[in-house]
Amino acid sequence: MPRLLGVDIPPKKKIAISLRYIYGLGPTRADLVVKEAGLDPNMRAADLTEEHLNKLQHVITDRKWVVEGDLRRDIAANLKRLQAINCYRGIRHRKGLPVRGQRTSTNARTRKGPRKTVGVTKVKAEPTTV
Repeated sequence: MPRLLGVDIPPKKKIAISLRYIYGLGPTRADLVVKEAGLDPNMRAADLTEEHLNKLQHVITDRKWVVEGDLRRDIAANLKRLQAINCYRGIRHRKGLPVRGQRTSTNARTRKGPRKTVGVTKVKAEPTTV
């Protein structure tokens, strides 16, 4: 299994598709990387040699794209900053509610999680003794 920038990329897929498994590389950037490295876009990731992997890595690092751990760290830092300054978006992130103005009276289940039923409890009747 080829390893690039600390990520195992799937060997049976085409290079451009495999590169998308690197956090920060989407379809457009993956195609651009393959093109700039001068590789055949129909080649499978299992067929990559060390030389090919080095070419791909150099293209990504020369472009100074923020990928993988650095990108994850930047995004986490941005969210922490929003929460620290108590802005509206930070508060919504902290509460686990939609951040970008979506309605919450219905829907928003992806962000809020499964429904929690509130206030419905059955009281067991105690046996009466005479």
